[in-house]
Amino acid sequence: QRRLVESGGGSVQAGGSLRLACAASEKIFSTAMGWFRRFPRQFREGVAVIDTDGSINYVDSVKDRFIISKDNAKNILYLQMNNLKPEDTAMYSCAADSGAMTAHEALYAEPVESGFLHWGEGTQVTVSS
Repeated sequence: QRRLVESGGGSVQAGGSLRLACAASEKIFSTAMGWFRRFPRQFREGVAVIDTDGSINYVDSVKDRFIISKDNAKNILYLQMNNLKPEDTAMYSCAADSGAMTAHEALYAEPVESGFLHWGEGTQVTVSS
């Protein structure tokens, strides 16, 4: 049984918006969670995280454009992406449970996959110029 299921990806033109959703099991929804992305044939990087105390961190490249949020009633993690750019094209995955790390530490963990215990399979976002 998959614990994290992403949806909402698609193809948009530059300047457009998308909202990604990550449905989580109730147990892991209460942990720190985040969004990550893997560029075509390249590395995975952190995008945004939200910790158990509600604190939020974004990487510089998405600040003022992306918004991470949680719907506690539905156990869904969202990523609202505005003013999308072609360089945002990637496979976006959600992750949960940073263990002993804070969410901020997990955002920049090396290797990336060591920051969170649970990972979704991802949803593709393609931005055309």
